[in-house]
Amino acid sequence: MRFRHPDGSTVHLAYCTNVHPAETLDGVLAQLRDHCEPVRRRLGRDRLGIGLWLARDAAHALVTDPSALRGLRCELDRRGLEVVTLNGFPYEGFGAGEVKYRVYRPDWTDPERLDHTTALARVLARLLPDDVEEGSISTLPLAWRTRSTGPAPTALRRLGERLDALEELTGRSLRIGLEPEPGCVIETTGDAIAPLTAIGHPRIGICVDTCHLATSFEDPHTALDALVASGVPVVKSQLSAALHAEHPHLPEVRDALAAFDEPRFLHQTRTRTAAGLRGTDDLGEALGGRAIPDGAPWRAHFHVPLHAAPAAPLTSTLPVLKATLARLVGGPHPLARHLEVETYTWQALPPALRPATRAQLADGIAAELTLARDLLTDLGLKELP
Repeated sequence: MRFRHPDGSTVHLAYCTNVHPAETLDGVLAQLRDHCEPVRRRLGRDRLGIGLWLARDAAHALVTDPSALRGLRCELDRRGLEVVTLNGFPYEGFGAGEVKYRVYRPDWTDPERLDHTTALARVLARLLPDDVEEGSISTLPLAWRTRSTGPAPTALRRLGERLDALEELTGRSLRIGLEPEPGCVIETTGDAIAPLTAIGHPRIGICVDTCHLATSFEDPHTALDALVASGVPVVKSQLSAALHAEHPHLPEVRDALAAFDEPRFLHQTRTRTAAGLRGTDDLGEALGGRAIPDGAPWRAHFHVPLHAAPAAPLTSTLPVLKATLARLVGGPHPLARHLEVETYTWQALPPALRPATRAQLADGIAAELTLARDLLTDLGLKELP
């Protein structure tokens, strides 16, 4: 979906396909047919943006076979879909029964991460619509916090050089956004400023995920003002909402939170104290004892559907998303032009809230995009055909 900002520039809205993960190119093509096109039809749009997730095997197939890449581009066009952004964070196995810490490997200390991201950039340069010259790729924030990241800046500088060369070859400008996430070396937007400034390449910036921002209790205006002041570009933003518990000491609140403690993904949990943030790597750890105090609200890294906050006594951090979006695109010029709804946890929701069919999932994704569209038009952007 495309929107015209009051300054005349185009803002793109997509949804991320990691919600229906596929490891192979055949799986990606099936996604387009079974999920993405039905969402577009529900929205009554001739064209729908998707933030494509390409696992290692799918990316390799595309970058080594020009005919396969042309075939994917034709299939996108045929189904009324367009790609201006890729989710390059998960490497493989995102649909596994247990993902947890594996999603952070390989990290930016491993040459395979550089090679994979380079492959994604080469693919994206060929998938961009003919009238779009700029693409974006989000990636993990260096590594999980227990890793030493000494080689990472060198790898990212080398990536920047490869992107420069790719633009000379194709005429397409591609940028990479490190995505701060709780528990990682770069946990907050503030953590990103020093390493990105040190890397110093204009193609290497930040991807602001509004669930992660909220989980770390960052104030959107303060965070984005600091990025602007430091000159760190906001390459893209993932529109997502975290799980919020106002009174985690109450038994009924803990019971409600326990329904979201599931075995597939990490759900880092945070609370604010006078000494700063306290947290756990997963929700079950927070619920299981006294790992973090419960006298103030908790937030958990669980991407809940934007349009459907959980029932009381829980809620979502949708207000943080709204405030972030207002700062990103509500000013005289957009700080980011690539926006991506990224609720990948539909099948990890408590059983009563999970979509039981493809049709129900498509309805939910369409409802999320409708909410995001309405937020953008309320900020003065005009939806384009």
